[in-house]
Amino acid sequence: MKAPRSTLLWTALLLISLGLLHTSWRHLVHEVPLLPGSQVEYWDIEARVELQAQGEEVEVILALPQSQPGFLLQSEHTASPGYGVNFVEEEFRRLEWSIREAEGVQWLYYRTQFQVDPKRHLPAVGQPPDVRSQSWEGPLETAAAQLLRRSWQESANNFSLAQSLTRRLSDASNENAGLLLNELSGSEALVRLLNEAEVPARILYGLRLEDGRRNQRLQPLVQVFQDEEWRLYDPVQALEEPAQNYLLWQQAAGPILEVMGGQDSQVRFSMLSSQEPASGSVHALAIGDALLNLSIHSLPLAEQAVFRTLMLLPLGALVVVALRVFVGLKTSGTFMPVLIALAFLEMSLLPGVTTFLIIVAAGLILRQLLAYLNLLLVARVAAVIVCVIGLIALMSVVSFHAGISEGMQVTLFPMIILAWTIERMSILWEEEGAKEVFVQGAGSLITAIAAFLVMDQLWVRYWLFNFPGLQLVVMAMILIVGSYTGYRLLELWRFKPLVAQEKQDQNNAG
Repeated sequence: MKAPRSTLLWTALLLISLGLLHTSWRHLVHEVPLLPGSQVEYWDIEARVELQAQGEEVEVILALPQSQPGFLLQSEHTASPGYGVNFVEEEFRRLEWSIREAEGVQWLYYRTQFQVDPKRHLPAVGQPPDVRSQSWEGPLETAAAQLLRRSWQESANNFSLAQSLTRRLSDASNENAGLLLNELSGSEALVRLLNEAEVPARILYGLRLEDGRRNQRLQPLVQVFQDEEWRLYDPVQALEEPAQNYLLWQQAAGPILEVMGGQDSQVRFSMLSSQEPASGSVHALAIGDALLNLSIHSLPLAEQAVFRTLMLLPLGALVVVALRVFVGLKTSGTFMPVLIALAFLEMSLLPGVTTFLIIVAAGLILRQLLAYLNLLLVARVAAVIVCVIGLIALMSVVSFHAGISEGMQVTLFPMIILAWTIERMSILWEEEGAKEVFVQGAGSLITAIAAFLVMDQLWVRYWLFNFPGLQLVVMAMILIVGSYTGYRLLELWRFKPLVAQEKQDQNNAG
């Protein structure tokens, strides 16, 4: 027995050494900071153009962003095999792809990196737009005049006027605003009202920056000018957003994407935020030395966003192993709590737990009804899956109409796992009784919450994503914990009567 034990310890020691060596390499050679938030913030943004070519020459023109207040353009490159690429550096930047002949679905990628620099102030790009005279039809003229009169009295400059108008347009109880919004979009109404007040403003398209988001569209924003400054307003949010929340993708009115020789074109955006040293970009180093660095930063951003979550799974598995081996908690399914914890990460804890309990409870009731049909196991599980999907759809619709945004995130739960959990609990109810179902259900929920609390830490997410070598350390800890063969914490309760009897015997003997 000593040989396997020593082999296990040496294996764990080797894994820990390799993991720490790789982490040290990333920190010392590639200058990846050990702590989040201690370095410069960067945004990696990827635009994916998709189109259907018709077997002829194709030309694609994409508007490009440039340095702007709060953001400094660091690098950019494309991935478009077979296409000619031309960066047009004029007053307003654009990227041109061209090919003699193409057929079928085409994917073109543009990737850029911006450094966040809140102290950087650049002059307004280009000239402010001309103020156009506005003509309103019928009751719209009265509504616009009343909105402008009240907002003008509350404002001191162009920016405060825009803020006041934005607030009024977003007020559902304002009849004048409702009348305008029946004919115009929020951004169109705001621009026309500002032009009526002789304030230069225009609609541009920008990207709302949210870490890890994929397949995003550009949003219309209103750019308002005051002398040499400008600010952005989002009529949908009804708030003046800080500059770092949005990145302007275009600097003048015009099309974002133009396609000749293709159809069904669209552009989607993915983004990731990272903390990097000011002396250089870790992503650029990773791309240049991906094999030695064992880095996933060279992948497309959409895949990186997926890996940012997947890299947390081993740590969640370690929590499950520790609770089952040391504490003795019973769970419905070995690693089902880890998947539930991932859903909690997307939904937050309290809404996630509430949703989980509602779905499982309703699913158990439906499963008992299916028991009267005497179905085979596979058909029964398939029927439960359909029921779970129906429950999720019903809960999403009810939450939407009730104004509960958290309830609409119920689709983040793994439906197959939920269906199998309901089936297992139903069988357990029939064979062992309700008590065992409660024990395993409570154990699964406690384990999922514990895994969530560990994986939700900012520094844990940062370390596991930026230092992949730590996965070896986690694996070594799993091996060490898994070799424990002593008593579990909950098993000690079984021996409590024996301990009491032994003390009583000692007292009687004394």
